[in-house]
Amino acid sequence: MVSLFGSGNKEKKPGFMDRLKQAVASTKAQLVERIEQITEGRAALDESVLDDLEATLITADLGVRTTQEIMGRLKQQIRQSTLRETGQLRPAVEQGILEILESAGTNSAAPKAKQPPPGMPTVIFVVGVNGVGKTTSIAKLAHYFLQQNRRPLLCAADTFRAAANEQLEIWAGRLGIEMIKQKSGADPAAVLFDALAAAKHRRHDPVIVDTAGRLHTKTNLMAELEKMCRIAAREVPHAPHEVLLVIDATTGQNGLQQARQFVDHGGATGIILTKLDGTAKGGVVIAIARELGLPIQFVGVGEKIDDLLAFDPHEFVESLFE
Repeated sequence: MVSLFGSGNKEKKPGFMDRLKQAVASTKAQLVERIEQITEGRAALDESVLDDLEATLITADLGVRTTQEIMGRLKQQIRQSTLRETGQLRPAVEQGILEILESAGTNSAAPKAKQPPPGMPTVIFVVGVNGVGKTTSIAKLAHYFLQQNRRPLLCAADTFRAAANEQLEIWAGRLGIEMIKQKSGADPAAVLFDALAAAKHRRHDPVIVDTAGRLHTKTNLMAELEKMCRIAAREVPHAPHEVLLVIDATTGQNGLQQARQFVDHGGATGIILTKLDGTAKGGVVIAIARELGLPIQFVGVGEKIDDLLAFDPHEFVESLFE
């Protein structure tokens, strides 16, 4: 998959893995430690062990379909005699989870990130329902790009909610970056047009676009998002280059249905998963990757401006299982 995010915190600041481990500590207790409890003192891989494992995966919020996929792989390995005893279950589950996370985004039908032409800004739409931490994630994303010595520009296109613009303006001031806005109720596409013109003229890159916190039932707002995509593509070839869908990890499976609507209508190319540190059901990371077929680009692990970590499947699985 094309990556538009550079090296960023994938260069791993000191304490990076510690922060990730701390964020998934509750999930590790709910998932990995529970697997150890299931297998302790039980050598035979019988149906009762597999039933207990299946219940554990579902409880950790992997979801029914993702759990069934992992269980299907394990049962196939048992039939092929490559999985013979309970002591092999933990690494087998670990490998199954890693394969699901690594395969996210490889489906040919899934929307893909695109590269801007030379000299043009990268355009990133950030979408998601109200309350998932979208505006804060935009500020953290801007900080992420500042750390790469880039010049992000914020576009306040959530004109339906005045508080969103105010919050974004506060963050822009703290970060010392420019924000393009219009009055409340203005046409979001018009704000986007102004932002792209400013970015091209003043050499800002990337342009991070805040969009209205649309509920999936509000089809008119979904249509507005599609209109914004057309405007972006007209002003900057291939834009938007990324459409990042913000999902609150604490909502678990309940957030997936709304997320699917954004994938269908907004062409989401990747996920920002917020509040990973606030849930014991971080297994939803695996469910999201499998169900939506989209790569998770970032995870939020706290309230600080640098608590947005570039997601890496190997590091996530290592934090859980080591």
